[in-house]
Amino acid sequence: MTDQKIIQIALKTIQLEAASISRLQDFINADFEKALEVIAAIKGRVVISGIGKSAIIAQKVVATFNSTGTPSLFMHAADAIHGDLGMVQQDDIIIVISKSGDSPEIKALVPLVKNFGNICIGMTGNMDSFLANHSDIVLNTTVEQEACPYNLAPTTSTTAQMVMGDVLAVCLMEMKEFGTADFARYHPGGALGKRLFLKVADLAFLNEKPSVTPGASIREVIVEMTKKRLGVTAVVDEEDNIEGIITDGDLRRMLEKADSFEQFSANDIMSKSPYTVDENVLAVDALEMMKTKGISQLVVVNEKNYKGIIHIHDIIKEGII
Repeated sequence: MTDQKIIQIALKTIQLEAASISRLQDFINADFEKALEVIAAIKGRVVISGIGKSAIIAQKVVATFNSTGTPSLFMHAADAIHGDLGMVQQDDIIIVISKSGDSPEIKALVPLVKNFGNICIGMTGNMDSFLANHSDIVLNTTVEQEACPYNLAPTTSTTAQMVMGDVLAVCLMEMKEFGTADFARYHPGGALGKRLFLKVADLAFLNEKPSVTPGASIREVIVEMTKKRLGVTAVVDEEDNIEGIITDGDLRRMLEKADSFEQFSANDIMSKSPYTVDENVLAVDALEMMKTKGISQLVVVNEKNYKGIIHIHDIIKEGII
């Protein structure tokens, strides 16, 4: 097979997959609206079931629902009719996903769900199927053909199912006013969670807390900066309120202008208006502030009270960027 032929096959596959997604626009109808309404008003969980490749899509939709504020469970259609139906509670809604809608497991499962009194939402690519005819609400995911050259392997059909699940999840987020604070509660781990909940205070307390008084000698300043190894020290009053900051750069500039530093104190060389950040600010916002100001560290405060130093490396180590 030539390289050109391979590229043609790849492009055709992408075009077929894209067409299957685009066609879903025609299926956003009254049944779709009804499905959203009943899911949004649910007191229980959304139990999503399927068989074969549709079962894999069902698991993905469950994961998306759970992470966006709609409690969900996966129930394999084959296992459901062998005991797993016990997970279904009175207030749950069932979504059954099947391209054909006529699989033996689906035909066995749907009547049982209906007998329990649960609302059954069918997601199918066959509007004449058993699933379509016996569901309370039907989500149409019909595709013209699979990307598989023999029109057999689920490809465009599973893409359509997954996108329909995503559409439901996003609409439910909007309906429930599910925001970034809610998202952070369900995603505490990894870089994403850290961007949403990790605060400046969580990182600053890990560092040393260099400080000197305004009257400290330059020797005392150098010793403090060397000891705490942050290349900076805060200048604070007796109540630990910020008076200024001294960096390595401030020391170098002093030495460029004077032959001796014996006559100087911290008050003479400090920057009196240092960039500060409140300890409750998100670390990712502190990072943006550093980038905007072109600096590598910020003084952490609670109002004017000195709480520590946060360095850009502290944030980078957390994997936020």
